[in-house]
Amino acid sequence: MKRGAGGHGQGPDDLTEHILHSRTVYRGKLLEVNEDRVRLPDGTEATREYALHPGAVVIIPWLEGDRVLLERQFRYPLGRDFIELPAGKLEPGESPLKTAQRELLEETGYEAVLWRPLATLHPCIGYSNERIELFLAKELRHVGHSGEAGEFLEVFAWTLREALEAVETGRITDVKTMLGIFWLDRLAQGKTGV
Repeated sequence: MKRGAGGHGQGPDDLTEHILHSRTVYRGKLLEVNEDRVRLPDGTEATREYALHPGAVVIIPWLEGDRVLLERQFRYPLGRDFIELPAGKLEPGESPLKTAQRELLEETGYEAVLWRPLATLHPCIGYSNERIELFLAKELRHVGHSGEAGEFLEVFAWTLREALEAVETGRITDVKTMLGIFWLDRLAQGKTGV
């Protein structure tokens, strides 16, 4: 991972932090955690801890009748069920589009004819390099699926209005899903050129 780049150049407005030393403090199946010593713009030093993530996708499966395909699943870190858009992590060597197509089929049993990339999300910029690619999937057809081992979820469809109300009332709190529903609302209203 390239670090210490992305500032506005040299000079008083350069906010770049330059890496002095890096070490991996944890390596798991999903995440790797690094601890870096960095030089700050004013010349002092600080420690930065952050998680390296392989990247992910989130899919907005837009069904006929202004309905959106959602899923409910248990999320262990928070100990409860969440309503989410289909999503999943990138596998090594897999493009974001291929990941989106694979995840939609694995999690919902649907395939889509039309795919459009919409946005790149960075959900945890304070402690992770995670990047999520947001895709719109249209012209869906159910082809069936066997599901992924160890993954338990309920798949259902809501109208866009129902999904927006769930965000407004706090029933949907997953940020990638909230952003996806807001994007879908803009698309349904014709407020974006995508």
